[in-house]
Amino acid sequence: MSTQQVVVYISDNCKSCERLIHQFEEWELDYTVKNISKDKAYFQELQQKKVYGTPATFIDDERVLGFQKRKLKRTLGIRENDMRDNTAFNA
Repeated sequence: MSTQQVVVYISDNCKSCERLIHQFEEWELDYTVKNISKDKAYFQELQQKKVYGTPATFIDDERVLGFQKRKLKRTLGIRENDMRDNTAFNA
């Protein structure tokens, strides 16, 4: 769907991380997951970016910290009528 490079840093037992990954799946988004709990190198990468919490999403050069659905949609260029979770019914 998107030509942007999307990288998401997550950690184990993180409810916001789970929600974010679920949302990306609903949007059928191509993305790379880096789990800082499983790989210390990913944790160090994240710290070098001056970020110390998860989830942290990097879309090209822009970062989105936490699960901010509106900011993610805006940054990814997703319009409301493109979304599966926003179904309109004609009466």
